[in-house]
Amino acid sequence: MVRPTATGPSRNVGVTVCVALRHTGAVSIRPTRNDDRFTREYGRWRPVVAQVADPPWIPLTIKIVNATISSMIDIQVIDDPAAATVALEPMRSRLLSELAAPASAATLATRVGLARQKVNYHLHALEAHGLVRLAGERRWGGLTERLLVATAASYVVSPSALGSAAVDPDREVDRLSASYLIALGARVIREVGGLVRRAKEGGKRLATLAVDTEVRFRSASDRAAFSTELTEAIAKLVSKYHDESAPGGRAHRLLVVAHPLPQKSEPGKPS
Repeated sequence: MVRPTATGPSRNVGVTVCVALRHTGAVSIRPTRNDDRFTREYGRWRPVVAQVADPPWIPLTIKIVNATISSMIDIQVIDDPAAATVALEPMRSRLLSELAAPASAATLATRVGLARQKVNYHLHALEAHGLVRLAGERRWGGLTERLLVATAASYVVSPSALGSAAVDPDREVDRLSASYLIALGARVIREVGGLVRRAKEGGKRLATLAVDTEVRFRSASDRAAFSTELTEAIAKLVSKYHDESAPGGRAHRLLVVAHPLPQKSEPGKPS
């Protein structure tokens, strides 16, 4: 048995990473009938375990070259139509989920059950549209293997990827409809996605606020009363803090939505 023990940080970049290994103190020797290191016991040949005092550390060296390590963002908003088409293809979407950690085309081919050449084809498309990036290169003998990683932990397609066909809350007439709520949610993705991208390019953080909770109303009348009180409270807060002419001020969009929770259906029954 061998027990691995790390001797240094595991996030070295562009250097040789050394991992130390040592034996646990016992070595099992393969039995042969003519070997005097084995004794006869109960009609069977029993191996004699050789004790090892404590041999020196045996280094196992892995060469990692041209490595780049950067933090993975939580969500990437896809607003380019071509990138959206690439990401929504089933196999490429599967590869994105598999690339939460760096992996090679050969490794991915084993996981998804495709030939390495086909996996490489899909990876080139994902990389060309900024959905995966090079994490490093690994040398095996005389070959160099590229390691790729997803650019984000998860992805969402922005309505702007649909161009003029995208939903727009300004086009919705009935502001009490569920369609208007969906249009507002789509606008949040489009606007905040663009703000996050520009903030990242400028090396800044984007200040946002999000509140998510559940409330169970006893009746429709209670729901109506809650809506009235909430609207009045928001109007009061906005009136208190809104300043149209404050130097250095910045406008923010405040969005409040409410909708019924999806009901959990019983097995075999539609929801």
